[in-house]
Parts: sequence; C-alpha cells; structure tokens
Amino acid sequence: MEQKDFGNHYELKNTVNFFRKHWKLLTIVGVVALGASIGASFLITPRYKSSAILFPTSSNRQSKAILATRYSLDFMDYGIERDCEYAIQILSSQSMQEDVCNRFNMMEHYGISANDPQKYFKLNEAYRSNITVKRTEFLGVEISVLDVDPQWAADIANYMAANYDTLSNRIQMDRATDAYNTMKAVCDELENDIRSLEDSLRDNRNSLWLSQLIEDKCQELAEIQTRMSETKVDMEQTMSYKFWLDQAKPADKKAYPKRAIVVLLGTLGTLAVLILTLLLIDRAKREEE
Repeated sequence: MEQKDFGNHYELKNTVNFFRKHWKLLTIVGVVALGASIGASFLITPRYKSSAILFPTSSNRQSKAILATRYSLDFMDYGIERDCEYAIQILSSQSMQEDVCNRFNMMEHYGISANDPQKYFKLNEAYRSNITVKRTEFLGVEISVLDVDPQWAADIANYMAANYDTLSNRIQMDRATDAYNTMKAVCDELENDIRSLEDSLRDNRNSLWLSQLIEDKCQELAEIQTRMSETKVDMEQTMSYKFWLDQAKPADKKAYPKRAIVVLLGTLGTLAVLILTLLLIDRAKREEE
C-alpha cells in the first residue's frame, strides 16, 4: 500500500522490512544503551536546590519618607516592577558574585586550581550555571542555588538575600555622600558670598538691593542646608530594602539529575543514531546495486 506524506512517496512495507532486517541489532543496542544510561545516571553527582524568595521594598529615600512633611510615598510599600528589576540587577551583579565567591571560597569548592590560567572564567561559568536569580509571577525575586551540599546551597541563597541589603545601602551611601559633598561646597560658597555682601552693606547701610540680595542668598542657603540634613540621613543610616517571604532551607531531595529523563534520552538518542546510520548504509548499498 502506498501513502503520501507531504508530497513524498512513503511505503510502509519498507519500514516493516527495515525493522525485520535489523531487529536483533536494534534490540541488543537498545538493551545495552538502557543499561549504560542507568549506570551513567548513578554516576552523576546529585545536586540539591534551595531557594530564597523576597519582595523588594519601594526604592524611596528614607529621609524623604521619614522627615519630609509632604511626601506621597511610603518606604514601607512593596516595590513596583522597577524596584524588582533593580533588585535582580543587584543580585546578579559582579559585586554580588565577588562577595559570594569570597565568603564561601567558591574556587576551592568548585575544585578550580588557583594556578589555572583560566580560573576566573571557570569560576564564572560554574557560578552562573548553579546560581540563578529571576522574577516571580507577583513581582517577587527568587534566588535559586544548586549544589552538591544542600546546607551549602541554602546558606548561599540566604547570604545573597542578606547581602542585597548591604549592596543597596552601599550604593545609597555612595550617592548620598557625593550629593552631600556637592551641597556642602555650594553652602561654603554661599556663606562666603553672604559675608562679603554683609561687609559691603556696612559701608552702604541704605542699599536696598544689597539687603534683598543677602536675604535671597540666606534663603537659598537655608534650603540647601535642609536638603543636606536629609541627605545626611541617607548617608549615615542603613535600612532593609526587602521583605522576606521564604528563607532558603536545606533540601531533603535531589533536584538533579532526573534519572528517568537521563535514561530515556540516553536510550532513545542511541537508537536514533543507530537507525540513522543503518538507513544511510542501506541507501548506500542500494545505490551501489
């Protein structure tokens, strides 16, 4: 019986004849592949997965939230999508990776020699393949760690969540310090201008424009000093930038490898390669004839 498949002629009897001809070889190779896949699945070192989930807070300046009388946002609010993306960027940053690697001596843990000329490349590859950060469905952030030691995996995930606050505060303090120093330089300049204008006013007591100019500069100085006071809070105080949802715990069941999948893929993959090879051999023989 002849059937058509997308315009190509296909004869079922050829397929039947093919499997009748090679069934012994296919059976033997299939059994061997099955046994080898089962053995290989037990040789793979199991790894355990631990995850920590947090919600970023709103990235409002705490000085504004606490000190300002008119401020529409609350620093206790849950973060919006922007804050979630900020959190993922910090948790995935090179700074976070360096802190984790130094804290847990990851180079030794991953068995990378300190004399290896490609040690940092290998460390980065191992880190990125075992540690992932992703957004959850409801704007949370999940930190997942795979490791051969379940306690180690949980400790790394919890450390990253805690260190997120450290890095966030470091960024805030650096920016606040720069802003504070800039405003201080402006205040010093304004104070010098005011003193100079006051000296000029003593020599010309009836100068209204000098009096008005001094008043304007004093008002400007007071506004900047108020902003300096707020910025000093951001510069000196630390705060948490997250709400804990789930802390990581040591897993009691391996996450990798999935032995059934390893066995299935190994067996089917071997049989697929064998069938393709036999088809090519049969075709070559027919062409020779």
